[in-house]
Amino acid sequence: MAGMNTNTQTRSRGGVRRSKKLSTRVDMTPMVDLGFLLITFFMLTTTMAKPRVTNLLMPASDGKQMPLSASKALTVLLGPDNRIAFYESNGEETAPHPQDIHNTTYAEATGIGDIIRRKQKLLAAAGHPGDLMLLIKPASSSTYKNAVDLLDEVSINRVHRYAFMDIAPWEAQYFQ
Repeated sequence: MAGMNTNTQTRSRGGVRRSKKLSTRVDMTPMVDLGFLLITFFMLTTTMAKPRVTNLLMPASDGKQMPLSASKALTVLLGPDNRIAFYESNGEETAPHPQDIHNTTYAEATGIGDIIRRKQKLLAAAGHPGDLMLLIKPASSSTYKNAVDLLDEVSINRVHRYAFMDIAPWEAQYFQ
């Protein structure tokens, strides 16, 4: 509350009369209370950020497979202990020759990212830029970190088409 403090003591000095000086004091307690009430009101009545849903496009469930050229596909096998193997194939269940399967790592200069970039350059030279289809097949002994690291490389190299697939039995034996 606002109040007036009055001082009733006056000193007299030889006939000169001084006027009383009044001091004002404003009590800010009600204003602080009102501020906290308003903050509480707006915190309780506001709407928080609504969760957003990402649209997931699923393939048609008619059972037909999309035709994929072996020259535009790169199959990546994720194995245990951060091991990666890759070969050029369109995901058919026929095993390539053992000399066609190569090992690589997650290294920055000579790893799987470099393999993806080379494949993209070959497709661009052949007149098919952006047509690379990456088939990712994690083994049961691979870790989640391996899949995330590979998806990071996919994002860095701007691969727009990729798919996770089940690993074939002959591919799983490659890592044993």
